[in-house]
Amino acid sequence: MALKDKINEDLKTSLLAGDHFKSGVARSLKAVILNEEVAQNKRDEGLDDATIEKLIAREVKKRNESAAIYDQAGRSELAENERAEAKVMSEYLPEQLSEDDIKAVVLRVIGETKSAMGLPDLTISQAGQIIGAVKKELGNSADGATVAQIVKSQLN
Repeated sequence: MALKDKINEDLKTSLLAGDHFKSGVARSLKAVILNEEVAQNKRDEGLDDATIEKLIAREVKKRNESAAIYDQAGRSELAENERAEAKVMSEYLPEQLSEDDIKAVVLRVIGETKSAMGLPDLTISQAGQIIGAVKKELGNSADGATVAQIVKSQLN
């Protein structure tokens, strides 16, 4: 089942169950997907699952950032709501890899890049290239900030 269809089915199920919170989250995801379809002029054919996963990951990141800001402002009830929304949205994403799994991929990509470039060592200036290659390989199964942190720690 396509990811968009799964979100639609979950919306119907949550509405029938009277779960206003989950139905609200599903509606907001549908709105984000629709906005992107209109922006890309793909309203008729729709977006592929990989693009929808990227949109959901972006929404999860927004919710987590908002929660951190609410915590700093002493508004813990709003922060909890944002975290709960992020948790529901995360159910539509592929399972996230552990830091050890990400580190293994980063080390392999660094090794491959060193041999391809014929360099004994890479510098921090090549971090963007490594991060891009790792993100391309792992897709939405790894958080970009975590990948960047691991790459930078390995290059230092």
